Amino acid sequence: MRIGHGYDAHRLKTGRPCILCGVRIPCEFGPEGHSDADVPIHALMDALLGALALGDIGGLFPASEEKYKDADSMKLLKHVIREISARGYKIKNADVTIILQNPRLSPYISEMRAKTADAMETGVENISVKATTEEGMGFTGDGTGIRAHAVVLLEKTKA
Repeated sequence: MRIGHGYDAHRLKTGRPCILCGVRIPCEFGPEGHSDADVPIHALMDALLGALALGDIGGLFPASEEKYKDADSMKLLKHVIREISARGYKIKNADVTIILQNPRLSPYISEMRAKTADAMETGVENISVKATTEEGMGFTGDGTGIRAHAVVLLEKTKA
């Protein structure tokens, strides 16, 4: 078994799409970034890569490369899953926490879990996505940013 932790944070910008775990959230702002800036998926990819000591998403998908401009993070996640599988590991479970003051994410959690499970080639029962606020504190609380944490457990399937 291998465990990994990932973290990501982005500024929020008016007029940007808000895509979280592959789901477009209707609101007037979204995370600013080189790709689609899907913060929870970025944290999840870092957790997966970290579990096998493969670096981070900046090393695998550098923002300096134009081909990753506005990239779909769910496609990048699928690439990471192929890397994990090629090394003989599979997902046991993943737990993602999104920290965002507004909008309320509870109506979208089921779809986020389903899309993430699909991209990770695992059952939805292996994927947890939660959302919380920071009660008005810090850059997430004042509405200028979003962050996410992710933890994964991988199991060796072949030698």
